[in-house]
Amino acid sequence: MWFKNLQLYRLTESFDLSAEQLHEQLLSHASKPCQGLDSFTLGWDRPLGRDGQMLTHTVNNCIMVCARREERVLPSAVIREVLEEKIAEIEASEARTVRRKEKMQLKDEIMVDLLPRAFTRSARTFAYIDIEKDWVIVDSVSAKKAEDLLSLMRETLGSFKVKPFEVKQSPSAILTDWLKKRPAAGFELEDECELRDTLEDGGIVRLRRHGLNGSEIDAHLDAGKMVTKLAVSWQDKLSCILADDVSIKRLKFLDVIQEEAGNAETETVVEQFDVNFSLMSLELRNFVQRLVEIYGGINRD
Repeated sequence: MWFKNLQLYRLTESFDLSAEQLHEQLLSHASKPCQGLDSFTLGWDRPLGRDGQMLTHTVNNCIMVCARREERVLPSAVIREVLEEKIAEIEASEARTVRRKEKMQLKDEIMVDLLPRAFTRSARTFAYIDIEKDWVIVDSVSAKKAEDLLSLMRETLGSFKVKPFEVKQSPSAILTDWLKKRPAAGFELEDECELRDTLEDGGIVRLRRHGLNGSEIDAHLDAGKMVTKLAVSWQDKLSCILADDVSIKRLKFLDVIQEEAGNAETETVVEQFDVNFSLMSLELRNFVQRLVEIYGGINRD
């Protein structure tokens, strides 16, 4: 359940639904398995999985939701192999060449035939709405997958007005300054960064498991390269990679948080989920707020 990659959004209108009211709305777009010729389905699933009944789960004035995507697995190599066999059969039996248009038609027919028999796989994307902060935090490595969840929410509710975090100062400039001098109080540099030339076709330097002080780094900074990703830790509670698009990658909650979660006296999966969600949402509320302040605040223009 611990989130690992954060895409950050802000609500441009107050969210007035309770967790129970939102659950009732989500039921209309609950997750369903692929049927017939469906190549995929996307719907709402229970955040607690088999251990839950609701399509929402709330702790600390934060409502968690989960979108489940199920898709057919039909490898292109399988389609190509069946198509080649079909073409060879036609050309041998009818003594003619199968042209491009006919090949495309055959391919479509093969897909229609194979799709209902294909295996399926599913993936879940979690997010939560922080009612106190008017934030939506999506656990996704890509903005595209996060947008799929937000689009599903818009389709479900009729309207769900959110915008990606936009800050008043350049994250790249601030992270570059951290590398040149020192990070803001509470932050420590780790051992990874990405530097990019400001020219359109300029070079990119990626360093992993590498000290971020020294002449090599200074040379790249003196040449005008800017930080686009920087690994940091915060207050010994979490570590992550900060990106210049305000997203947060490879988030890890460190021993202080993990021990607190592990020491909680819980008897059920649901109780442990509540503890983990509570700790995570409170820490992220503080961390993201501090990060926004460092970036000059939210740009609401």
